[in-house]
Amino acid sequence: MSNVFECEIQARLRDINLGGHVDNVEAIRILDEARILFLRYADVSPPAGPRPGLFGGLPDGVVDLVGSQRVDYHAEMRFAPFQPFLMRLWVQRIGGSSFTVATELRVARDHEPALVAATTLVLWDHATQASWPMSDDVRATFERYAGDPVVLRG
Repeated sequence: MSNVFECEIQARLRDINLGGHVDNVEAIRILDEARILFLRYADVSPPAGPRPGLFGGLPDGVVDLVGSQRVDYHAEMRFAPFQPFLMRLWVQRIGGSSFTVATELRVARDHEPALVAATTLVLWDHATQASWPMSDDVRATFERYAGDPVVLRG
């Protein structure tokens, strides 16, 4: 595997449901927050464009839209005060105008992932109102974080 982006997302009291664990809807919010940090702020040296991160070389007006998201929960995620969720993200597939981000969420460094996800995003051009064919430069930037797919249940 190439580079892997790692970050911490602080658990919030509002993430917890009546059972005392992270609600599945809030787990998706945590995944989204980590993915935004990954795509917009991952270390890309030299920079891919005028902005930081993997999206640094995207032209103005090109955005990402979630096309699909598959999440497998492996363990309960209980709230622990001041203990952030540990996130690992990488690119598991690069297509013509879409790519898939793999994510693992751990509740502690020495634990297996409590959740794994594969999120496919489509690059969308607002000017043409169509998917944006990925340029070679953007593809090369994504390849810096290319890795194996997460293992999802059949």
